[in-house]
Amino acid sequence: MKNEKIVILEKINKSFTIGSDNYPVLKDISFSLDEGDYVAILGASGSGKSTLMNIIGCMDTLDRGTYLLEEKLINRCKDKELTQIRNEKIGFIFQNYHLIPQYNVLQNIILPLLIRGDSRAEATKEALNIIDLVGLTDRIKHKPSELSGGQQQRVSIARALITKPKLLLADEPTGALDSKTGDDILFLFDQLNKMGNTILMITHDEHVAKHANRILRLSDGILKEDREEEI
Repeated sequence: MKNEKIVILEKINKSFTIGSDNYPVLKDISFSLDEGDYVAILGASGSGKSTLMNIIGCMDTLDRGTYLLEEKLINRCKDKELTQIRNEKIGFIFQNYHLIPQYNVLQNIILPLLIRGDSRAEATKEALNIIDLVGLTDRIKHKPSELSGGQQQRVSIARALITKPKLLLADEPTGALDSKTGDDILFLFDQLNKMGNTILMITHDEHVAKHANRILRLSDGILKEDREEEI
């Protein structure tokens, strides 16, 4: 049975205006993501990959084209709808973690569920399973300043997973880590994908991108290549 299409982008264009000049950033970008995919968008600084990530993450708008997320036409959604979609459908994992420094591991992870309206007891029960999954059971009461970079990224991943999103969107998830710790995090992504999670990873690093099952290459705002990778 064919997997459900999670993301469909068709002829996405985005430009920025500086003074009287218009600078195209994305040029007729088209691709799709199936449920269970693990895809890397690979590109150098200035290629347009961050802009594309922001559009897919419902944090920026497109100029022209069509963006469907689970068959919902995103480019016609209002701000309130986009906020709800970000909270319910997308799990964000950032290079610099974006943890709340005064909160411990458990508090950081359950926050999205508390914002959604779940009880603290329900949120804590859900979080304990995910904390075990990412290997942080012995760090549950530690604050970010008491954790290594790799441990902080595991907290970030757990927080992204807690709402059971349809899409995990990872922006340079190993960019602030040493190579050994980065490989540990990539192994965790491999395991999450094997469990059925759909992952879209943004990276400039060929080594990181090769963990994905598909690589989409961006150069000067143009999607130049889409090829299968041997793992």
